[in-house]
Amino acid sequence: MRCFLLISAFVGSWVLSPAAQGGPPRLLLDVARFRNLNQVEKGAEVELYVTVPTQSLTYRQRAPRAFQAAATVTLEVLRADGKPIYREVVVLKPPVINDTTMALKNPVSFLKRVLLPDGRYTLRGTVRDQYRRANGEAVVERPLVLAAPAGSALSDVLLLARPAVKSNGDDAFMRGGYLLTRAPGGFFGRGADNLYFYTELQGAPAGQALRLHYHLAAPDGTAADADAALTPQAGRPTAVTGQLPFGPLPEGEFALLVDVYSGKKLLTSHRVAGRRSTTEYAPAGAVSR
Repeated sequence: MRCFLLISAFVGSWVLSPAAQGGPPRLLLDVARFRNLNQVEKGAEVELYVTVPTQSLTYRQRAPRAFQAAATVTLEVLRADGKPIYREVVVLKPPVINDTTMALKNPVSFLKRVLLPDGRYTLRGTVRDQYRRANGEAVVERPLVLAAPAGSALSDVLLLARPAVKSNGDDAFMRGGYLLTRAPGGFFGRGADNLYFYTELQGAPAGQALRLHYHLAAPDGTAADADAALTPQAGRPTAVTGQLPFGPLPEGEFALLVDVYSGKKLLTSHRVAGRRSTTEYAPAGAVSR
């Protein structure tokens, strides 16, 4: 990752956001598991999607009406014995802003894909404000279990802030031929009328017509359902994209269940949870760095 240093008469000036003075930055760590296509090295391709909301960062004045923040993120994957199998340190710099009093500042994110053998791991993300280390650091840990499926299986389901877009481009956020705009932390904010999602089906009989059923539900029992047809490809996982309207669902927690049927037989299913608010702001698609 390339970086640069801008030297100016304002290099010593500091502008602190109120949140930055109160504690460490926040860190959102989204994890998705996909099977490794390499038949020799069994395991999984793990997507680590890291988001740092920048409201909690310290902004440093670089030039007149130009303020910059930065966060240092350390990503680690630990084996069951506590020894690291992967470690990387990334410096995230959101776009320069000209007014630090803005209430809404877009988050900054990055995506890392790591190939891991099957087994049990712990994911650890650590973030600190690069311009005010006295605020301390925030640590997020998540267990990770990787195991080969016995038959037909869906990968983890990615919740998206925007529809998956078919593309032939070369982008860090491409998967299965689609450009994906993730909803960090599975959160959908003000103005989000639809839930978009992406997953991959593997191990299903190629060329056989299947039925997909999507069930979106809230804890109070309110639900929305939809069906779609799918014919699996041969040799590779088959991308599955879909959407459901939030419609009658109240704000708060929700769960999406994706089922795959061959006739009346349930081949596989996967469940993912998220949260929705009609008042809070959630930028659609964090800036990639």
